[in-house]
Amino acid sequence: MGNYSLEEFLDWDPPIRGRISTNAAIGKTTWFQVGGNADILFRPKDTKDLANFLNNCPRDIGVTVIGAGSNILVRDGGISGVTIRLRDGFRNVSFEKHNDEEVIVTCGAGALDVIVSRKAAAEGVGGLEFLSGVPGTIGGALRMNAGAYGKEMKDVVVWATALDGQGSEHKLSNNDISFNYRHCNIPNDWIFTSAALRANILDKSAIQSSIERIANQRSDTQPIRARTSGSTFKNPNGHKAWELIDRAGCRGLRLGGAKVSEKHCNFLVNAENATAADLENLGEEIRRRVKDSCGIILEWEIERVGQHNSSAHGSTKI
Repeated sequence: MGNYSLEEFLDWDPPIRGRISTNAAIGKTTWFQVGGNADILFRPKDTKDLANFLNNCPRDIGVTVIGAGSNILVRDGGISGVTIRLRDGFRNVSFEKHNDEEVIVTCGAGALDVIVSRKAAAEGVGGLEFLSGVPGTIGGALRMNAGAYGKEMKDVVVWATALDGQGSEHKLSNNDISFNYRHCNIPNDWIFTSAALRANILDKSAIQSSIERIANQRSDTQPIRARTSGSTFKNPNGHKAWELIDRAGCRGLRLGGAKVSEKHCNFLVNAENATAADLENLGEEIRRRVKDSCGIILEWEIERVGQHNSSAHGSTKI
């Protein structure tokens, strides 16, 4: 935090209306359940509160945004500066019927992907079933053009809103966002706050069957009951990451308390009191072995944030 104290944030005019705390155990709230604390954690009440915060926050303080914690690894040294987490004021989901076939689903960036798909199903609104297989929030899904089971966010986004680093709001079309594979071209310091998704009126039973099929497929092929995250590495052009990892002999590989899932080897698992360093070092070992095996360099899909703990670098023995 440098020379800034919590009291300085509390003295702003207009005042912060959300929740702000220091030394927050953010790492333990992620899906891996590892990592250090956040210097300052801010949970804004709504978009206006977030805009006020960004407008007043000193420019030399780093800002990190975390959604559901499903696709992130917080390093053991924790996150310096301010960590922002969008919660209740950003979880709205509403439906607007445009005609006999099309519906626009508007949702906050803090809404869980699976909840959006389930609420749509309850309304007889289809086309968003793939979101039930995407861990995380709408904001994270926008940021990384998340996708599963043959569909991505770029296929359904009509527009999205985001706040820039100074708190000014921007409404962005699908073309503005410029989606590509597991990426979008919006500046890293912009924070998505909402999105409108294109969907269709369909038979409720058919929608529910699709969601159940996705749930069963995930359960059969992914370690969803383990302390894990989303896919560890992006699929290289023309290849599947898991196949490259498997061919390199990494299925079931362990380092300290971290392990490569035997069920799906593009998933890392906190198998036994792993540190964040265990997980990251295991990921780097996989990258080394895959490169040695086939010459392909895997690119991380999991976002790694924060500082390494200088006093504990994790295990090094495989």
